[in-house]
Amino acid sequence: MAASTSFYYPIPKSFLLSPPRHKRNPNLISCSTKPICSPPPSSSLQTTTTHRSQKQNLRLPTFEDSFLLYQFSSPTEDPGFSNRIPEQFDGEPRELVLPRVEDNNKGLAISSNMWWADLKAALGQRINVEGIVSSVSVVVKDRQLVLPHVSVKDLRYIDWGELKRKGFKGVVFDKDNTLTAPYSLAIWPPLRPSIERCKAVFGHDIAVFSNSAGLTEYDHDDSKAKALEAEIGIRVLRHRVKKPAGTAEEVEKHFGCASSELIMVGDRPFTDIVYGNRNGFLTVLTEPLSRAEEPFIVRQVRRLELALLKRWLRKGLKPVDHSLVSDVTQFVKVPSDL
Repeated sequence: MAASTSFYYPIPKSFLLSPPRHKRNPNLISCSTKPICSPPPSSSLQTTTTHRSQKQNLRLPTFEDSFLLYQFSSPTEDPGFSNRIPEQFDGEPRELVLPRVEDNNKGLAISSNMWWADLKAALGQRINVEGIVSSVSVVVKDRQLVLPHVSVKDLRYIDWGELKRKGFKGVVFDKDNTLTAPYSLAIWPPLRPSIERCKAVFGHDIAVFSNSAGLTEYDHDDSKAKALEAEIGIRVLRHRVKKPAGTAEEVEKHFGCASSELIMVGDRPFTDIVYGNRNGFLTVLTEPLSRAEEPFIVRQVRRLELALLKRWLRKGLKPVDHSLVSDVTQFVKVPSDL
């Protein structure tokens, strides 16, 4: 019997021209092309059987086969992502190679937990569930908790020396829009002299208490807290509960004194100020440093917060009393650098 041979035909020129202008289904993606070849000579029955076998072996594109879907389902910020997908095909078409996942349940669980924590960190900057629940309670029955003892434009207007002379032992700062721009690590440049003055007055008794860096649920590996500490030289407190919920236990443990001897400085009435007043701090409200980087929903919530605050002040509502001071105007000064 003569040896079987395969016959290869050249690709027609029509295949090399521009594709037809009819609309293609965007969901169908072809990853490779193969030379057209004829099956080996055989009987018609064998040819029919071969075609049926080929149809049965054809596999519809799966989720992983689609480059576009893979792009949406994988972390695009991964430094190796662009290296795993060939940008262009040269020579023989290459198959799409997906990252291998080791058959290790423990490793997969750790990876899943980290992914979930990172997702919650991103969402946590936009949606504060604890804050929403607390806000409802405050609006209904505890409106005084929203009112700060001191209101200033920014940290430059605070007299740190006078606060120290009145018996206060430490300062607790919020981070975003109080010390830094949102999602930034660097101190807002005009505030640096005031921060240095605060360090000179209170020494190491200053700290950051943030709903981002240092919050266990969203900064699960302390990476954000460590990066911020390295940048600004101020201790970032680790805590488990998001402001305004929670007690001052972790803060008091760090400073070694009662919360009534501490100052809480922040830019959000319904988070920083409510938390501070509820736990006995002297509360200082600052204006936000920059609203440009804030998500749209945060800007709208902030607008509502300030509208309610102004409304209650016009009605004559007063802040909660503080045991160390009665006249807070002495803690406000006019900055010399303005």
